[in-house]
Amino acid sequence: MPYETKNIVNNILDRKVSRFANTNFLRLLDSTSMVDACSIMQKNHKDEVIVIDKTNSVVGIVTDQDVLKKIGEAHANPKKTTLDDIMTFPLVSIKHNDTLLDALKIMRDKNLRKLAVTEDDGTVIGIIYQNTITSLIRQKVASPSPTNYSIKAILWNLGTVTQFAGILMLIPSIVATLLNESLVATGVFLMATLLLITGFFLNTYGEKHPLTLRGSAVMILASFFILVLLGTIPYLYVSPYGQGDFADLFASSFFSSASSFTTAGITLFGTPEDLPDSFTFFRSFSQFVGGMSFIYLIMTAFYPEKKLITMRGFISGNIPKLRELFATIAIVFSIYAVIIALLMFYLGERNILDDFSLAMSVLSTGGFMPDSAILETLTVPEYLVLMAGMILGALPFGLHYAFVRKKFMSFKLTKEVGIYFAILGGAILLFTATTDVSELDSAFTVIAASTTAGMQIIDLTDIGDVSVSILFVLMLIGGCGFSTAGGIKIFRLEQIFQFRKYFKKSKWEKIPIHERKEIWIAVILLILFPTAPIPVAYHISNQGYDFNDSYFESVGAITTAGLGTGIIDNDLDAFSKILVGLLMILGRLEIILLAYIFVPKLIS
Repeated sequence: MPYETKNIVNNILDRKVSRFANTNFLRLLDSTSMVDACSIMQKNHKDEVIVIDKTNSVVGIVTDQDVLKKIGEAHANPKKTTLDDIMTFPLVSIKHNDTLLDALKIMRDKNLRKLAVTEDDGTVIGIIYQNTITSLIRQKVASPSPTNYSIKAILWNLGTVTQFAGILMLIPSIVATLLNESLVATGVFLMATLLLITGFFLNTYGEKHPLTLRGSAVMILASFFILVLLGTIPYLYVSPYGQGDFADLFASSFFSSASSFTTAGITLFGTPEDLPDSFTFFRSFSQFVGGMSFIYLIMTAFYPEKKLITMRGFISGNIPKLRELFATIAIVFSIYAVIIALLMFYLGERNILDDFSLAMSVLSTGGFMPDSAILETLTVPEYLVLMAGMILGALPFGLHYAFVRKKFMSFKLTKEVGIYFAILGGAILLFTATTDVSELDSAFTVIAASTTAGMQIIDLTDIGDVSVSILFVLMLIGGCGFSTAGGIKIFRLEQIFQFRKYFKKSKWEKIPIHERKEIWIAVILLILFPTAPIPVAYHISNQGYDFNDSYFESVGAITTAGLGTGIIDNDLDAFSKILVGLLMILGRLEIILLAYIFVPKLIS
């Protein structure tokens, strides 16, 4: 073996098994029948199950080989045979701090293909597979330059995402063409074409390889920036801001593009009804695409399923089979949009294109209105439809998925939704009690803040500090994990509660390493979401605005809630618009991307 290759192999085998263990494994009681166990293993696409007793202690393991061997025995009755009858015990395991080399030695000595990975106290936290180690060695040996390899993998994946975005953006271009609004059609088509061309060149210079977790973070961050930058083209082309120099026009266009794709919904248009219908549709469609976290969903089309399990920080919360979810969510949310649009049309809003714009805006929790006066003329049923749409957008994608694929309905998922509705209900009662606003307007405002939709029907300068503080907290919390809403997310608050629960060192050390990292990430985001907007708020306040109002609007940007006191408008200076646009992008990516890129310990 060449010296360089030997060094690569040694470096790989010196790594800890906890980095490569599959933490998504099945646990079943020892009394589970073989028939039930086989059914569960098949549904979850697993070849093994960790067997536990009634005290939740691990007592053994059952693999597909154990099942086949037992079924092959003439005396075995699958209906009466339990896991306790066929399991391998005692469980052969390896400590999380041991190396891959140690794992291979145990596998060789015990003639095994997989090992349970445990904490120091014996708690099973994952399973390490022999083919995982061999595949890792094979990939590294076949890749002479890790840096070059990573860059080419990022470029190829980035190109694929960019091309898919270009195809999606052809839809508003076609709508503009059908409406004979050539200026809008040309601008949007130019954007779509450049996305396709950019994607083609990125694919050409890249290579199709799996991404590391850090590579995924870089790719997603770059994807949003490319999308937002090229998304400025229709705004530059239509130029709906009035007179101004190019720097201000670009800043306004960058701001509007960021506001759309991040679903912040903050608008610089005082009278959006004066814009071409296809342009308002394009803006709402942009929110719909960005709100559905399409970059994450696109990745599921070509990304290894096992690798996606390690990306929970990107997609927030519980995740079902992601390839199945990719198509299901796109279909379900499209159906939601059609239903809401038709309901609004039936209830009196007779511009069907505006109805679809509204539907996409509320489902993406974007908050952009096609008409500045539309909220003032809505009837009570129309308000209820919009509030229902906002709530649908703030619920986890997994919940919508569960209505179609009922087998995915976990306790953690329903618990998160229950906590969200409890917070929402309590906030509505408290807000109503502390303001003179009507019950309906109070409920609408609280839902708009909590879902980070940001649809604003009241002047926030007319309510007290307590009421503003309620909205401030709701924006920071946001909706459920893996939804179109922004903010810190409910499931991360649960993780922070765990941090408080296990604050004592003796208890903290009993938590599996991967769970500790998730808790630390939640704590980091709890600190960064309210503090990151402070420099931007300080800069805006130096332009002559009140600092508290500036800070509130900056928080509205990073949480993609979009509620404001009227500071952010077309008269704001160009540099401030760029800063707020960057805040919106940072918030949409939940800041976690930067943590993964610059804090290696979070992914090691």
